[in-house]
Amino acid sequence: MFIYRNPERSGWAGLLKRPVLDAGEVDALVIPILENVRLRGDEALFEYTEKFDKVIFSSLFVSEEEFIEAGQAVDHDLKTAIETATRNIEIFHKAQQVKTEKITTSPGVVCWQKPVAIRKVGLYIPGGTAPLFSTVLMLAIPARIAGCSEIILCTPPRRDGKINPAVLYAARITGVTQVFRIGGAQAIAAMAYGTASIPRVYKIFGPGNQYVTAAKQLVSRSHTAIDMPAGPSELAVIADDTSNASFVASDLLSQAEHGTDSQVLMITTSENMAVAVKNEVERQLPELPRRDIAAGSLEHSKIIVLNSMHEVMDMVNDYAPEHLIIATSDAEQLAEQVINAGSVFLGSYTPESAGDYASGTNHTLPTNGNAKAYNGVNLDDYVKKITFQQISREGLSHIGPAIMKMAETEELKAHSKAVEVRLK
Repeated sequence: MFIYRNPERSGWAGLLKRPVLDAGEVDALVIPILENVRLRGDEALFEYTEKFDKVIFSSLFVSEEEFIEAGQAVDHDLKTAIETATRNIEIFHKAQQVKTEKITTSPGVVCWQKPVAIRKVGLYIPGGTAPLFSTVLMLAIPARIAGCSEIILCTPPRRDGKINPAVLYAARITGVTQVFRIGGAQAIAAMAYGTASIPRVYKIFGPGNQYVTAAKQLVSRSHTAIDMPAGPSELAVIADDTSNASFVASDLLSQAEHGTDSQVLMITTSENMAVAVKNEVERQLPELPRRDIAAGSLEHSKIIVLNSMHEVMDMVNDYAPEHLIIATSDAEQLAEQVINAGSVFLGSYTPESAGDYASGTNHTLPTNGNAKAYNGVNLDDYVKKITFQQISREGLSHIGPAIMKMAETEELKAHSKAVEVRLK
């Protein structure tokens, strides 16, 4: 990781640029896949699985026998760990449930809002270089709590044509109704358009690479809602002289190992900490099994030294990181200044990996600066909030004159008449 010292504000945008591909180039590759699946359905899915995953099979559907086999393959300690994570994720997301409350806005005018679960949702679980069974928990648990009646899951197969046992075990215990062995942009297309095997859903959730993210955004224009743009992982760490360089380096590497297109930053006011963290990253990197992947990520990752914490917070909010660790002596005070971030981790003993797995918060978060406008997945994403109103004759007499005057001013006479005939 290269250390940048006191860069000019005018150069921040270039310094903070993510290692993303040109959107036009990505779309040009993804659009034909979407169109092919829309027109040819399962036939196209089988061809893409053979092309991209090097697997040939006759069924996309994961059978009951495979679920049973997966449950037997997952060891006791992992099941216990998954149960711990499940409990905490359930506690956190159940707390997001809201009671329907009727509000009287004027005498005789009662309004309320009721959350209603989205009936059909699709979950995308990346395969790639790591089987992200934890993402099954993050997406399926709130779907079940919300009351979604149909929860389907798509994930890429391994070279043997099977799904990682931990992914299937997590799907079974969280209430997923069907699992299909298909990945990439083609899986997004299948859930958006529907095929003979895979039902069309109303909303698609889940992270993925830049092609999956592009596919989600493209289908959202006309067919299916999506949770958010959630692409390659990223992390920013704020450090000062009191930070633990070993801890910070381990956090940076924990995100760098996700993929070569991931990016990690450390932003600090301490020159000594910058050097110490750089040295720790170089010391810890060779110890990692995924060191080659992490090294690829570190090529476009940075350590940045600024003059003040005011500048540090400005840079962090400009960057809008997916994950933000504040590992300083005044972490709680700095947290009050966070405007743009997906999820924030405070203090030296709150590693980002806690949020990835078992603290209870959701790890499906906006990336590539989208935290400026999007939040991470929560219970609200799985429901539609329908408004209701009930008005008595007395209530209409109170607000009717305002309705009629506003409608007539907008030259919508029929709107006004709808009130007038009732009041007469």
